[in-house]
Amino acid sequence: MRHYKKGRKLGTDASHTAAIKKNLMVNLFENDRIKTTLERAKEVRGDVDRIITWAKRGDVHSRRLAIAKLGDKDLVAEIFAKVEQGLYKDRPGGYTRIFKMGKRRGDDAVIVLMELVQEPVRFKKKVAAEEEEKTGGLRISRRGRKKEEAGAVVASDLETDEELEPEESLEDEELESEESLEDEAADDEVSADEAADDETSDDEAAAEAGDEAADEAADDDAAAEASEDTADSDDVIVIEADLIPGADEASEPEADEAGEPEADESSEPEAEKTEEEVALKSDESDK
Repeated sequence: MRHYKKGRKLGTDASHTAAIKKNLMVNLFENDRIKTTLERAKEVRGDVDRIITWAKRGDVHSRRLAIAKLGDKDLVAEIFAKVEQGLYKDRPGGYTRIFKMGKRRGDDAVIVLMELVQEPVRFKKKVAAEEEEKTGGLRISRRGRKKEEAGAVVASDLETDEELEPEESLEDEELESEESLEDEAADDEVSADEAADDETSDDEAAAEAGDEAADEAADDDAAAEASEDTADSDDVIVIEADLIPGADEASEPEADEAGEPEADESSEPEAEKTEEEVALKSDESDK
């Protein structure tokens, strides 16, 4: 009869089995993960959880039990210090996780990766409360898909039950995203072609405007030259008219205030002088 001999033998005697378990636990607490067989990981998992529970208690008796289980005072002090800092404060159990990595070549034993869980635990009630705080106390019912306040009537008690809309598959979403990307690329190409056409049309319009401006400038230059020639001819005529003798005498006498022409006083003495000269000439001829 195997009284008080519970647990797996692991293919060894009792002392060897105890040494294997102690070494596995020490390596796990030092490195936070180990790689071993599935049977050994399952056999060590209970003892690891028990040591962390003793560390949560933190009393002297629990510390002595942990030292007897591991056989290393410094490692036990380190474990108790981490737990006192709040490492496993919110986690009530399940301090380890096991990942299967396949079978070992040779004896076909299942190899696993065993590690300590150090992430903070998140309970379903706390997660639901956080979601309600984010949505402002509103929740979405599964059948009606309507926003309701927390604690309100469920969707099954509503007068009209709305059917759930079929959710689109990931493949459809990927196809739609690819089509949208292709459409955007085609639109970009069309816009680039239109921009090039607009630039060419702008260049042609600018060239035509430059030619028209050059023609207008040539016409303005020709008109300016013609105006300069006419101005020069007018000045010559005016100068020649000024140089003509007797031009002032030929001008008509100005009218006085009464409207009658003024008498030329300079003409009377000239007439008297001519008569005296004629008389003198006639006297000389008589003599």
